[in-house]
Amino acid sequence: MASKLEVNYKRVVLTGPESTGKTTLARQLAEEFNTLWIPEFAREYAKEINNNFTYNDVLEVARIQLIQEIEIEDDINKIVFFDTSLIITKVWLDTVFHKVPKWLETQILFEEADLYLLCAPDIDWIPDPLRVNGGKKRVKLFERYMQELENYGFNYRIITGKGEDRLKACIQYIKQELKL
Repeated sequence: MASKLEVNYKRVVLTGPESTGKTTLARQLAEEFNTLWIPEFAREYAKEINNNFTYNDVLEVARIQLIQEIEIEDDINKIVFFDTSLIITKVWLDTVFHKVPKWLETQILFEEADLYLLCAPDIDWIPDPLRVNGGKKRVKLFERYMQELENYGFNYRIITGKGEDRLKACIQYIKQELKL
């Protein structure tokens, strides 16, 4: 079994279905804790290919996300916030293409974060050309992400609420779970 990625900072991953505030929270949390956040690369990639992902496109997104993580400097503040995770990639591959490469599952174990913040679909759906999983799909994806986090035995907290309440919940969980 792979061992956890050895870094000098705490890894906090925001995960969950589309339009649940992950990017906004990652940005706000990085500001709150005076550190950096790593944006979701898939969104930029989707723009380039007009949101027509193939199986290999999804694997390419995963590969680039991994490179971004490797390139993080160890001299940063104590926490780095990630606006996505390979769990999302795994669920996407399984849901859309019905296959997941073994290396991806191993990599998920290797990159275990110190804390996952699973954003609930309890805020309004904001449609845009790159978001395709609204309505009941968001709820089903939320349940699937939670199932994956539990299957891997990862430390996670569910984030609910709107606006400032959502951010405060994240801050509280981070301070509590990471002993800050």
